[in-house]
Amino acid sequence: MTDHRDLPMPPPVAGRVLDADLDLLDRQILDPDGVPVSTVDDLELTDPDDLEHLDPDTPPVVSALLTGPILATRIFGGRMPDSRFIRIPWKVVADPGIVVTVGVAADSLDASWAERWMSEHVIGRIPGGRHDPE
Repeated sequence: MTDHRDLPMPPPVAGRVLDADLDLLDRQILDPDGVPVSTVDDLELTDPDDLEHLDPDTPPVVSALLTGPILATRIFGGRMPDSRFIRIPWKVVADPGIVVTVGVAADSLDASWAERWMSEHVIGRIPGGRHDPE
């Protein structure tokens, strides 16, 4: 049996280490004003082998959050084509907390069209759906 003191120390990691499954996937995305944008359906990762200035042993880095119409793939299986995903660049993510907060307005992101459509065409038609509860 190997003693833990015999194991090499892991390399230092620059930035924040996140567990993709626990900290990012299926999290709601909000803009700075708390307006819903979408949910995180998948992640786009950089491949350290493609970046010549990085050590090949460097772990991948999140380059974008991916969102899109994946309900059918969750029900029937398979994978949605990459071209159908909407990419939210990681550089606009302000806080990957309980919800993922982006630093730009929801209207400026293509990913918020579904939330806007639902708000206007479904929620807005429900009595009281156009204003906050009193």
